[in-house]
Amino acid sequence: MTMIETTTPLDELRDAFAVMDDWEDRYRYLIELGRKLPSFPEEARTEANKVRGCASQVWMVARMTDDSPAKLALLADSDAHIVKGLIAVLLMIFSGKTPAEIRAIDAKAILDELELAQHLSPMRTNGLFSMLGRIGELAAAA
Repeated sequence: MTMIETTTPLDELRDAFAVMDDWEDRYRYLIELGRKLPSFPEEARTEANKVRGCASQVWMVARMTDDSPAKLALLADSDAHIVKGLIAVLLMIFSGKTPAEIRAIDAKAILDELELAQHLSPMRTNGLFSMLGRIGELAAAA
């Protein structure tokens, strides 16, 4: 029997970061990822959907899919280019997972592996962890 290797978007991100020596290149890559985010519905840009603790404006919503078991479908947007890229990274980590799987993920370890927190400003790092908190809240509420 032949094993089929599947590459996840997170694996692709790791590979891309591995070949980039310069953090300026990684920032450009993050911005490009942010540009590819699905469009965020205008009616979801409400105070209730804002992520608290972010210097930029960030909105995040979730809904349960019809899959069995149901998975959490996350959608988010920001008014800042790098933050949109960070959202894309978080979606790579958490998309297509059940709420229980989301709660079990050690996202901090993944972010440490990517060295993101070390290369972001303290305000962006706080915002990144605020977004992680919001994802945890959405998973717990699901």
